[in-house]
Amino acid sequence: MIEIKDIQQFNETVAKEPGVILTDFWASWCGPCRMLGSVLDEISNDTPNLKIIKINVDDAPDIADKLNVQSVPTLILFKNGNELSSKSGFLSKSALLKWIDENSN
Repeated sequence: MIEIKDIQQFNETVAKEPGVILTDFWASWCGPCRMLGSVLDEISNDTPNLKIIKINVDDAPDIADKLNVQSVPTLILFKNGNELSSKSGFLSKSALLKWIDENSN
């Protein structure tokens, strides 16, 4: 997983990384975000070809504003620099993998 701190790093990472990127917008004070973090850790270990980016909305509000993130947790899928889909709220591992699969092929 990659922790993104600023808009320039975000733009460079999303634009340059080929394939599917899962972006997790989260906050340290958010209970569902912490639960989702554990699910993302598992997925990161099980799915090495999926790149996962974590963005703390308190540290990088400009990125959240740019992508119109209204609540946390919010997940946004990108492929080859293009936004594919977004989803807000906690997802189980199976639901998250299904959503990724349905939207990235």
